[in-house]
Amino acid sequence: MVMQELLIVEDEEAIARVLSSYLKKAGFQVTSCMDGIAALQTFREGAFDLVLLDIRLPGLDGFEVLKRIRETSPCPVIMLTARDLMDDRLQGLNGGADDYMIKPFVPDEVVARVKAVLRRRPIYDDRSGRQHFGSLLIDSEAKRVFLQGQELALSPRDLDVLLFLSSKPNRVFTREQLIEEVWGFDYEGSDRAVDLSIKRLRKLLSGWPPEQGEIRTLRGSGYSFCVES
Repeated sequence: MVMQELLIVEDEEAIARVLSSYLKKAGFQVTSCMDGIAALQTFREGAFDLVLLDIRLPGLDGFEVLKRIRETSPCPVIMLTARDLMDDRLQGLNGGADDYMIKPFVPDEVVARVKAVLRRRPIYDDRSGRQHFGSLLIDSEAKRVFLQGQELALSPRDLDVLLFLSSKPNRVFTREQLIEEVWGFDYEGSDRAVDLSIKRLRKLLSGWPPEQGEIRTLRGSGYSFCVES
């Protein structure tokens, strides 16, 4: 079972403890920090799928932490704060936050918001080579694919096709382009091999909810690994 990793940055220990408990029960792996400087160091040393970030923090405030995260990473960030000011919301969202929650909040709603952000936004971490597309996890470095926590058994060629398509979401590639990229310029077989590979991949990914993504055929154009942006 592959668990998505979350970083909670919250200086109120009781809140961090409650959130951590609820998120762990929901199947996430959780790390907590209580100040902005420690949060940045922990983030840089880890491979997190999402950050829950308070604004009022010792060391560096949440806006500065968000700014520095965005300089190097597209990792989703949900702001958690007691500050219910429109200027603060706009600063957070314009600074790259994916969502914004006001304290006091219901922990179950936080869990739901986390799941919603992870569903609608594919996450790529250059340090780990992992991509999450909802319940589909593709680890390009380890060359392993998991769907709903279960590893899929792919042939080397089908894996290469999936790795290539998923590395460029929502782009359309013709059979000829896929042959060149995956099979190589010296391939002398039929481009029907691409169709057969896509058919096998779709069968293996049949449990992947269509609202999270799909390998789509564009008539007269080619294939695309389509995910919600």
